[in-house]
Amino acid sequence: MEAHPLDGISLAELTERADLQTRVDRKYLIPVEHIDDLLAELEPGTRMLEIGGRREFGYRSVYFDTPDLAAYHAAARRQRRRFKVRTRSYLDSDLCWVEVKTRGARSSTVKNRLAHPSDRPSDLDMVGEQFVAEVLQDATIALADPTGLRPTLTTQFVRTTLHLPQTESRVTIDRDLVWSAVDRPGERLALIGLAVVETKTGATPSSADRVLWRHGLRPTRVSKYGTGMAALHPDLPATPWRRTLDRQVLDHSRALRACT
Repeated sequence: MEAHPLDGISLAELTERADLQTRVDRKYLIPVEHIDDLLAELEPGTRMLEIGGRREFGYRSVYFDTPDLAAYHAAARRQRRRFKVRTRSYLDSDLCWVEVKTRGARSSTVKNRLAHPSDRPSDLDMVGEQFVAEVLQDATIALADPTGLRPTLTTQFVRTTLHLPQTESRVTIDRDLVWSAVDRPGERLALIGLAVVETKTGATPSSADRVLWRHGLRPTRVSKYGTGMAALHPDLPATPWRRTLDRQVLDHSRALRACT
């Protein structure tokens, strides 16, 4: 996708036109070999994020949860007041943020974030803990002790980001996804041959959604945190992601073992 003929868009313009910290997310699992064909059908004027001549960027996320996995279980039970806490590192720019995702009106996703030391992605400092506590309080999510959050899962992937001008929305294409279990050092699971494609819009579906629908592709219940935890910990309840796990993820996954 680095050499795809779409025009480029700068990060500053993309942020100005389609920041979308509150949005509706639709996720799809798509064979990697089909991505270029789908890109060719997107609306005129679609552009690809380009920074320093690059169009593909490495990401690493560390997800945090309580000792009893309150965030995971809230998602598994589809509770209205669920949340995710993570640090997100942009591997090509040495930037890191602590991010909190909550649910807004009409099933929208609300993301708040704060700059975080890039050399400590697996640790929440006092500033980060206070930020998480304030965001959860504003979202009326009761968490007994935000300072008790601990890292539970790491993800790493390569992302391409598109801007769709008609709806001022984004599409992200994540490939080479690897999940790593924090409580089992060296145990990793790679998603092979599938890309996680996510449309980030207002209430109206984007032209990318409509292209995918024309090809018979429908939104899939997949969460990098929830699905990854369930795949690495089969004893956990996983009802929302069970079909995705059984029909797609587990068939396209390969365990990676640390070299000794």
